[in-house]
Amino acid sequence: SPVLDDFWAPWCPSCKTIVGPLVDQLAEQYDGRARMVKVDVEAHPNLGIRFNVRSLPMLLLFKDGQVQATQFGAPGNIRTVLGQMIDKAL
Repeated sequence: SPVLDDFWAPWCPSCKTIVGPLVDQLAEQYDGRARMVKVDVEAHPNLGIRFNVRSLPMLLLFKDGQVQATQFGAPGNIRTVLGQMIDKAL
């Protein structure tokens, strides 16, 4: 099943106020069909380097171990964008 990785940091306001809560909502909405994972790049800098995180928030959608889609930032339509990313991977 698809996995949405939310790369964030404690100092990133849109990570904490917009994307983080949205990812929690998507976890409930897609329970059993897709997984949501949050990665604090300060606590896990090696993962930030591995996935070439240059700006936050950054979301990667994985399916079968491969990146299927990437979203940088938190545009006004972020809920729709992430929902479409997940739906396409299901």
